[in-house]
Amino acid sequence: MQIYSRLTDLRAEYPQLVIALGMFDGVHIGHQSIIRRAVEIAQARGGKSMVFTFSNHPLSVLAPENMPPQIGSSQLRSRLIAQLGVDVLMAVPFTKQLAQRTPEAFLAMLRDSFAPCCVVTGPNYTFGSRGKGTHRMLLRDAAAFGFDAEVCPAVMLDGRTVSSTRIRALLQQGKLEEAAACLGRPFTVLDRVIHGERRGRTLGFPTANLAITDAQVMLPNGVYATRVCYEGKTYLGLANIGNNPTFEGCNRRLEVHIEDFSQDIYDRLLEVQFLQKIREEEKFASVEALVHQMHKDRAAARKIWQRQ
Repeated sequence: MQIYSRLTDLRAEYPQLVIALGMFDGVHIGHQSIIRRAVEIAQARGGKSMVFTFSNHPLSVLAPENMPPQIGSSQLRSRLIAQLGVDVLMAVPFTKQLAQRTPEAFLAMLRDSFAPCCVVTGPNYTFGSRGKGTHRMLLRDAAAFGFDAEVCPAVMLDGRTVSSTRIRALLQQGKLEEAAACLGRPFTVLDRVIHGERRGRTLGFPTANLAITDAQVMLPNGVYATRVCYEGKTYLGLANIGNNPTFEGCNRRLEVHIEDFSQDIYDRLLEVQFLQKIREEEKFASVEALVHQMHKDRAAARKIWQRQ
C-alpha cells in the first residue's frame, strides 16, 4: 500500500480510483464494510482503491477540549487498512484552512486531485465547513463532480450501531469481548517500546514497556493475557496495565512479558493483542508475593492461550 501524508495530485498515476472516505478510528467492522466495498468496486472497474482520511482528528483543531481518545495509533490504523487490500492511503493533516472549505469545495478537491470514478462512505460521514456536507448531499451532487457515490449501511450488532464511540466506552469499561466483536479482532496496541526500570528481568519476568497517553483509549488497570506480534512472528504475552503499586514512583504504563523471547527491542514497534483479563492490579506486601502471583498469572494465561 502506498501512503501519502500530503495532498497529492494522483490523477495520472491512478486512473479509475475508488475512494473510501472516513476517519476510520479503530477500523471497526463498520469501517471495514466501507473499505471492502471500495476495494470491491475498484477491482470490478479495473482501477485502484484509496482511503482518504486525516492524520489528526478534526476535533483536535475545531474543539480540542472535546477530542476523544483514539482507538489505537496511526501506525495501527495504517496496518489494518493495508490488510483490507487498499492500494493507496491518503492521510493528510486536518487544518483550519481545510475546515473552512465548503462541502462543494471539498468535493471539488477530490475531483481535482484524484478524479475518482466512485466515492464510498458510511451514513454518518460529514464533510466541508461545520460538517454541512452529508451523505445525502454526496449522493445528490456526486455526478456534478464527475464521479459516482455509494453510501454503505451502518453495521449493527446486538441491535445497536457499531461506532467508535461505542467501542471507546466498552474498552473504558473493560468489556473486552464486546469490544472485540465490534472491532472484528482483539483490541490492539501498536507502539514503540520505551525504556523502563528493567526491574522485570530481576524478577524473572522481563518486560517490554509501552507508554500510555491520554490521546489513546486504554483498558482499565489489571493483568491480561495477550498475543504479541513482532517482525512477523507471534508470541504469547502477559501484560500489566497500571502504576505497578508494589514499587514507588511508577507512572501508568503497559508492561508486556513475552514468552520465550529475549531480543532487545527498545524503540521498535510492538503489537499487543488483548485476549482476556486475568485479575485486577494489586499492591503486594513483598517482592516475593508479587513473583508468586506472577507465576499464577502465567498459568492462568496459558489456559487462555490454549483456548484462543
